[in-house]
Amino acid sequence: MGLERVKITVFRGAGTEELKVLFNPEEYSINKDNNLAVQGIPGLSAPIVQFVNGNLRTLEMELFFDTWDTPTFPKKDVRKEHTNKIIGLMEIDSELHAPPLLIVSWSSLRFRCVLARVNQKFTMFDSDGKPVRARLTCTFNEVIDPEQEAREVNRLTADFSKVHVVTQDEKLSDIATKFYDDPARWRPIAIANGIVDPRALLPGQSLLIPSLPFIDPQTREVVS
Repeated sequence: MGLERVKITVFRGAGTEELKVLFNPEEYSINKDNNLAVQGIPGLSAPIVQFVNGNLRTLEMELFFDTWDTPTFPKKDVRKEHTNKIIGLMEIDSELHAPPLLIVSWSSLRFRCVLARVNQKFTMFDSDGKPVRARLTCTFNEVIDPEQEAREVNRLTADFSKVHVVTQDEKLSDIATKFYDDPARWRPIAIANGIVDPRALLPGQSLLIPSLPFIDPQTREVVS
């Protein structure tokens, strides 16, 4: 039984196509980071860090292609035989009006994505200058299905803006109603902004709206 190869499934319109690489990569890397908002609050020893959103995951993989070590003669152009098929995954699909959706799979790896970037490096040439060996460094950007993620992930935090500007005659309870659908949940906003008197709001004042549940940075207790 041969070693399983990396497979790229291409979804174009209603049809699919499978591309298999000649040689499996020696390694691949998956990258992920989050956007965080840092808000300094007077009187606190450290700023409050709030989650904004998660950035997309990326898969980086180097693919190797070769037409030199083949029995055919004359040797074939590695671009026409192999690499152009990978580069073509960045072209706009006429039905989708976007590059095609891909699934890169290899053993336990299954990455739903689009091809975002390719660096081509040709390392061997025939006597006529035709490239016969190439390395492609590919970056795939993950594509999230929002409906599927909503089914799989239980999001308990409220939908909120990071900063709210106080309007005329607005109270903390009004702001809590706007962001949390509950006027009684004004305390996290007061604590996050160092407000002692909840009635002493000024028009034009900017307030940080924390997510729920909120941890008081001084007492380390959960406030909701």
